Amino acid sequence: MKAECPVCGAEIELAEGTVTGELLECPDCGTELEVISLDPPKLNEAPQEEEDWGE
Repeated sequence: MKAECPVCGAEIELAEGTVTGELLECPDCGTELEVISLDPPKLNEAPQEEEDWGE
């Protein structure tokens, strides 16, 4: 199963057993991506986590 990186357009092979919500990295541009759909395969940029600085 293949999906397209929304940042650079690279074609990314999704491993067998990939699930919705899984995070992966684009091998071309290094952007962290989230699997948002498997049928059809669709990726979005993963949300950036905020630093909590121990608060």
